[in-house]
Amino acid sequence: MLQNKNSGKAGKERALPDGTEFVIRDGHVLTMDPSLGDLPNADVHVVDGEIVAVGAGLHRRGMAEIDARGMIVMPGLVDTHWHLWNSALRALVRGDDPERGYFPVTLKVGPLFSAEDSYRSVRLGLTEGIASGITTVNNWSHNTRSPEHADAELLAMHEMGIRGRFSYGWGQELPLDQMMDLGDLARVQQHGMPDSTLLTLGAAVRTPVANPRGAVPIALVKAEMSAIRAMGLPITMHARPGVVSVLAEHDLLGPDLQLVHPQGISPEEGRLLAAAGTTFSCSPVIEMHYAQATRGEIQFQELVDYRVQQSLSVDSSAASANADYFSCIRALLWSHKQRFGISVPLTPRRLLELATIDGARDLGLDDRIGSITAGKRADIIMVRTADANMAPVIDPMYAIVYSAQPSNIDTVMVDGKVLLCHGCHCRRAWAQACGLT
Repeated sequence: MLQNKNSGKAGKERALPDGTEFVIRDGHVLTMDPSLGDLPNADVHVVDGEIVAVGAGLHRRGMAEIDARGMIVMPGLVDTHWHLWNSALRALVRGDDPERGYFPVTLKVGPLFSAEDSYRSVRLGLTEGIASGITTVNNWSHNTRSPEHADAELLAMHEMGIRGRFSYGWGQELPLDQMMDLGDLARVQQHGMPDSTLLTLGAAVRTPVANPRGAVPIALVKAEMSAIRAMGLPITMHARPGVVSVLAEHDLLGPDLQLVHPQGISPEEGRLLAAAGTTFSCSPVIEMHYAQATRGEIQFQELVDYRVQQSLSVDSSAASANADYFSCIRALLWSHKQRFGISVPLTPRRLLELATIDGARDLGLDDRIGSITAGKRADIIMVRTADANMAPVIDPMYAIVYSAQPSNIDTVMVDGKVLLCHGCHCRRAWAQACGLT
């Protein structure tokens, strides 16, 4: 856990034991649970990392508490597609520059990455992501160059305390006609996962149609996907125009497949996706940036009309230059408004559903996270409402979507363990606030 460099001035630290019990008091709770709704002045009771009750007056004498007055309490944000390995490359990436754009830099520098480079870059990305309110991430690792690289990224995720999936991929220099390391994927599945209930395993595969990294032969993609499915692992793939038709032709669509970037999809492909149960992750900031190469529009609404499950993601903080999840939410909002105006509303509530419970559904975690519901795990964030860019708050949903920034995040917890307190990656301040020092 990263420590605040000034935390030593706070006095003697008393460790927070695993399984601690506490209550988050008097916050405006956006449960994202339709049966509970929004609770303007409510408590959330947590025991052993589980939400055991949500409602008013849950505090008991002697129970540790977090004061949530003046704050919005809501589920942690879920990012369903993020290339964490290249977070550190944002210092090198320069927009659409033909030599220093995202694709040239990652293709050139990716093969030079050591396992330690990947480890440090994942930690950097997650440090910023947690500060942005992200509590769950799909680590889309398309520079898994060796077993050591895979282990390094998993270790970084484990140490940072994040919940998420590690989608094992390939090295940037891997020839297009060479299989990814399925043997090491099996090793990780059988023996390589950290001793944690927070992390799961999946696989990222290459795209069989034209794209900046080159098209992989469909026979190879089919062989990889068949082997991965035999392991029972979920699969993710970048979409490009025409890919849905190619996958459908070879019977490769399915509910275990997540595609990324909803652009260039025909009506017939939309129907195929819905019938197969294949989901889509939308990365609005990146999709707007690279729109010209993919027919120019984020087809979020088209997939809604076809009832395709969708979610949101940062994609790459090297390409976007930051991991501000609120910018991702607003980018989709503005893209949608530009296309449809007020004729097809996209409400703040719907956007926050995409960022929380729908992201959990996309990753198969909606029975554990995505809403503040008794019986689910305590992946919770608290957002200050008195900050200058937020105040005054009348409609919390509107304030989060239109005004919130990472700097407004006060507290972030995953599985009941506090990863960010008062905006710092430090548990000492939280321990003091709860009377545990």
